[in-house]
Amino acid sequence: MNDFDKGKLLEIFEELLLIHSPSKKEENVAKYIISFLEDLGGEIYLDKSNDRYGGSAPTIFAKFKGEGGGVTFSNHMDVIEPNKNLKIIKDEKVWKSDGTTTLGGDDKGGVASVLYSIYYIIKNNIKHRDIYAIFTPGEEVGMLGARNINWNKVYKNMKPAKNMIVVDNAGSCDKVAYKAPTSYSFKFKIKGRSAHAGIEPERGINAIVLAAKAIAKFKTLRIDEYTTSNISKINSNFPKNVVPDCVEFSGEIRGHDEKHVLEILEEYEKIVREFAEDYEFEKSLDYPALRPTDMDFSKDILKSYKNVGVDAKEVVIGGGSDANFFAEEGFNSLIIGVGMEKVHTKEEYIVLDDLIKTTKALIDYLEIN
Repeated sequence: MNDFDKGKLLEIFEELLLIHSPSKKEENVAKYIISFLEDLGGEIYLDKSNDRYGGSAPTIFAKFKGEGGGVTFSNHMDVIEPNKNLKIIKDEKVWKSDGTTTLGGDDKGGVASVLYSIYYIIKNNIKHRDIYAIFTPGEEVGMLGARNINWNKVYKNMKPAKNMIVVDNAGSCDKVAYKAPTSYSFKFKIKGRSAHAGIEPERGINAIVLAAKAIAKFKTLRIDEYTTSNISKINSNFPKNVVPDCVEFSGEIRGHDEKHVLEILEEYEKIVREFAEDYEFEKSLDYPALRPTDMDFSKDILKSYKNVGVDAKEVVIGGGSDANFFAEEGFNSLIIGVGMEKVHTKEEYIVLDDLIKTTKALIDYLEIN
């Protein structure tokens, strides 16, 4: 890969970084991506399901016809705020912000890697497999783009390959994630009985105390190797001289076994019932689990990494991403990284060597010898 142009890759990366694209306001970076792909001769389809959640950009689908054995890339276009007026600090090894904003390498690094990989293949007239690419909006605020895709309309216009590489993993490039958890949100509303806390507290039932007793019996944080639970919010706003008769608390459970997650939620409700006669309980699916359907695909990606000097390993991760929703749709999704570190913070940076190596691995996989 002697003609690999690091300068062109970083040029694309910088142009992407300098386009402000917070969640639901990704229209400018979407225009950049569409123009880039059209200039390379890509077939474009736009899923405009963003109308469902008030977003400004569609999900972009692209196709470059090859010679079979296709693959689909996926990235998200939105970044975590604050990101406006980004000033990039560069050195030979890493790019970061000046500390007043996020960098936006999550997931502009992934987008740059995919765009350059396609650019390299097309500009060098390299024989390649079918290439598909999906660029989603709203990933950082609940995977809104991937969650709302109108697949019936997509399939009438384009049928992306089911083997998918989601270039959006935090950390170094030597990890290929093939499994990620499902997540459920839960909320309890416990009701007690109000009374004057100074004159006749005996007449009251303190809802906060009931909740505290229940929560103390919950299994939380690291429940087992593949299951976590976190209570993140408690709300009860009463004057200090009133016994509170209502409290709400909420959180999430993540796990690789959905049945086990639901069993824990049932256990939570049973515990609350021990202490509170009057309560409400809600649970909702945040995203489904990511499970492999063909591990041979993962082995092929590991081989491509090895071909460019990276000894990558298959890993299980604890976070959710667009890959979870694509897996539910039937895609055989893997998640890889480009060296994004300290994501979602103002200390975010990207390791350029990881960005380059992942890009080379993608090119290696696309090329048909």
